[in-house]
Parts: sequence; structure tokens; C-alpha cells
Amino acid sequence: MRALLVILALVVLVAAAAMHFGFLSIDQTRPGVVQAPAFQADVARVSVGTENKTVAVPTLQVERPANAQGTN
Repeated sequence: MRALLVILALVVLVAAAAMHFGFLSIDQTRPGVVQAPAFQADVARVSVGTENKTVAVPTLQVERPANAQGTN
């Protein structure tokens, strides 16, 4: 963590020195915008509900083979 902070400080110092000696020049080319643009979206509407239905469910029967000896 300390090494990262030292590297960041060196980068800032190098950038400041480059600006001071004229090697680096940063100019604002467009004015800053204070307000963000507004957006409006027309999206589909989804409604969720419940409904009672009667559903046929298959039955299951298990038959043991004839030679099974009553073990589980």
C-alpha cells in the first residue's frame, strides 16, 4: 500500500514538473456542463398476478417384483 502511494506521489510530482517547465500543457477545449442531459424512455408495462387453475397430475404406483423378500 505504501509503495502504491509513493508511486502515485512520484507521478504527480513528475506531472507538476512537466507542466512547470512547459513539457506538458493541459487546456480545456470545451466548457464544462453543469446539468446532465435528461432522457425519457418509453418501455413496456408488465403486470404480475395469480390465477387459480385445476391441473391433472399423473398418479404413480410402485409394485415390488414377485421374487422380492420383504427387505427395504
